[in-house]
Parts: sequence; C-alpha cells; structure tokens
Amino acid sequence: MTTALVQKRSLWQRALDSRYIYLLLLPGLVYFVLFKYAPMWMLIIAFQDFNPWVGILGSKWVGFKHFIYLIGDPMFLLMLRNTLAINLMSLIFYFPLPICLALLLNEVKHQGFKKFNQTIFYFPHFLSWVIIASLTYFILSVDVGFINKFRISLGLPTVSYLSNSRYFWIILTIQQMWKEAGWGTIVFLAALAGVDVEQYEAAIIDGANRFQRIIHITIPAIMPTIVVLLLLQLGNIASVGFEQVLLMSNPLVNNVAEVFDTYAYRIGILQSSISFGTTVNIFKGIVGLLFVWLSNRTVTSLGYEGIY
Repeated sequence: MTTALVQKRSLWQRALDSRYIYLLLLPGLVYFVLFKYAPMWMLIIAFQDFNPWVGILGSKWVGFKHFIYLIGDPMFLLMLRNTLAINLMSLIFYFPLPICLALLLNEVKHQGFKKFNQTIFYFPHFLSWVIIASLTYFILSVDVGFINKFRISLGLPTVSYLSNSRYFWIILTIQQMWKEAGWGTIVFLAALAGVDVEQYEAAIIDGANRFQRIIHITIPAIMPTIVVLLLLQLGNIASVGFEQVLLMSNPLVNNVAEVFDTYAYRIGILQSSISFGTTVNIFKGIVGLLFVWLSNRTVTSLGYEGIY
C-alpha cells in the first residue's frame, strides 16, 4: 500500500512539475473532446430513421437499413471509384511534392532567400477554395480563360477544360498541389532540422556529393516521418475535399465528380435524410480504418515504426 501511495504521489508530482506542458496540451484536448469524441454518441442515428422533432429516443430503430441501401445504391460503385481515384492521384502526385520541396529548401544556405521562398510556398494554403476555384475559372474557362485566349491567338480551337470529365481529376490534383504543397513542407523541414550534422560532415570527408548525402543521409533520417504521414493520409482515403469538389463540379462532370462527401451532403442535407448522411460518413470512417490497419501492418513488417 505504501509503495502504491509513493507511486501515486510520484505521478502527481511529475504531473505538477510538468504543469505548463499540460497547460499547453489543454486547448487541443478540449477541442478533441468537444468536437471529436462528445458528438460520437450521435452516430446511433445511422441505425434509425431519425426525426429531429422527436429526437433520438423517439426515432424509429431500423438497424442496418441505411447501410444496405448505401451498398445497393447504383451510385455506390461510381462514388467509390471516383473517391479512390482522386485520393490515389493525390498520393502519387501530391504526397511526394512537399518532401521534394523540403529537401530543396533544406539545401538553401542563404537564410533570407530560404525564408522568402517559404513565404511564397505557404501563401496559397491561406486562400479559400472559393478563391482557388475562381482562379481556376479565370485560367481554364472557355469565355475568359487566358489559356483558351492564347489558343485562339494561335488559331487553335478552344477546349472546355471545366466541363470535360477527362480533365476533372487532373484539375483537382493540380489545385491541391499548388495550394497545399508548401504548407506540407513544415513537418518535413522540422524533421530535417533534427538530422545529425556530424553525419553530413563525415560524408563530406568521405567524398560524398550533395545528391549522395540526400539519398544516403537525409531521406533515411526523415523516413519515419514520411511513413507516419503516409499512414495518416491513407486514413483519409475515403474522404475528398468537400468544398473543392463541390465548387469544381457541374452537371457535365457528375460522372467523375460524385464522391461520398458530396453524396452525403446532397442526401443528408439537401434532402433532409440525416440518418443516411451519417451512414455515409460511418462507411468512410470504416474504409479509412481498414486502410490504416492494413498499411500499418505492412510498414511494421518492413521494419519501420508505425503509428501504433
């Protein structure tokens, strides 16, 4: 009993000694409790025909009715294809870009020039998707887009980029790359700051050039960070930026633009089927969980440290 009391006091004392660290943790903890964990009990409405006038207790229980309807919906396979395709394009083309930018910025020795470039790269992140969509319209539209005006000046026919389904996924990927690549370098630059400088010095003595130092020292040093961020990215494999897709979609590209997020909005909000909208989001969470579990097992079997 005395040992347990000493351990309890020791734990309390350690917590008291680190009180300022816990104080910094408090805002994030409160945010997750209030907006992530507390609302989770409302997920039970996915198993009801929820009626907001009578509340959860008065709504009819229907079990897996909405899940069966979702999987049996003719739009299901189309939405699954679109969602996975957009996210796979993001993984292939967007995910490596912040890593490459971080490696390039890390090689810049002039601090003023480095900070200037970082500012330029970070700026698009703070623009809303409304502004991004407007800029895209002024670049690619048939009427006012400068690309089509340039084609006309060359005697070439105009191309309807925004209403052609072949270009939709490409446009989304380029938008994300331009908007978020710079912001994504922050984590990798922080990881690069922790690389042991003595390893670079030893490599220089051994005659390694700059490219060899990047390949054999820098990339292996930040590989754990890359793996963790890749796993987190796979956790969102069933989610697509709702605002981006909604703003860029139109009736002519619905066959490639309809994803689970827009479907949940259209059915759950516009048609007031809150239970079904919740079902779609639960399905997205289950798919993301499966991808994280499978990918985490894969990376741990390869010798890397996963997220759990």
